[in-house]
Amino acid sequence: MCGIVGLFLKDPKLEPQLGAMLTDMLITMTDRGPDSAGIAIYGGGKDGLGKITIQSANPEKDFKNLDGDLHDAIGQPVTMLVKSTHAVLEVPLGQVEAARSALAQLRPAVKVMSVGDSIEIFKEVGLPKDVAARFEVSKMKGTHGIGHTRMATESAVTTMGAHPFSTGMDQCLVHNGSLSNHNGLRRELIRLGKTFETQNDTEVAAAYVSQKLEEGQNLGQALESGLDDLDGFYTFVVGTHNGFGVVRDPIACKPAVMAETDQYVAFGSEYRALVNLPGIEDARVWEPEPATVYFWER
Repeated sequence: MCGIVGLFLKDPKLEPQLGAMLTDMLITMTDRGPDSAGIAIYGGGKDGLGKITIQSANPEKDFKNLDGDLHDAIGQPVTMLVKSTHAVLEVPLGQVEAARSALAQLRPAVKVMSVGDSIEIFKEVGLPKDVAARFEVSKMKGTHGIGHTRMATESAVTTMGAHPFSTGMDQCLVHNGSLSNHNGLRRELIRLGKTFETQNDTEVAAAYVSQKLEEGQNLGQALESGLDDLDGFYTFVVGTHNGFGVVRDPIACKPAVMAETDQYVAFGSEYRALVNLPGIEDARVWEPEPATVYFWER
């Protein structure tokens, strides 16, 4: 099962509504994934600052004076915005890796959800409507975003098992399906320097895309490469700092539908996720072709 939604805005006038539109789409996909949910929002960010979004099972303890402790560790200003079990840390862009290393020492129980200058990822167990309300997703602004509702058919229901997965700066991936060669790919990616937080095959797919981007491919090329290297059945929706991509495996047994207008490009596992979008009645609506990459970049 699992449900995916995505929205890439072409019209800046819609950016204040991104969170509200994605929330509606996400909740509509509840029966495809009622055990956990997550959402990645790409907002404008601030010049010269990077974001580290983190999660804690014990936020009252782990987030207490964390900004001050990080300031002492890296010698640079740090701000922190707490949202329930998550917090968004802002640090000078050139100090992101130093802050991440210090974080691992200062708060080893804290999990990093995403790193970049525009991305923020929030995910937790629970019904999609409760997860969205917990993090006030409907109030978020941005240029594009991706959401996922999970039905854990082969693994435990945990925060870290929820999607999206982020394995590179401003990059994330959500997945509906299953990969058959993820263990071999994981070993190869570890050899290339990638690290993993979970045993989820989706994290392997995300790390694969990250590796290809680091090798100089653009998002479309990275997804094309995956058609040769990734075995299994899948629908991927991927986000980068300025891009949004979709690809289905050659069999394409997982449902998917897309819509495009002059204002946006939208993705849903089912058409009903798109029906409340503005101007949907005039949109070009289609089912993505098997083994075909669709991507948009600013």
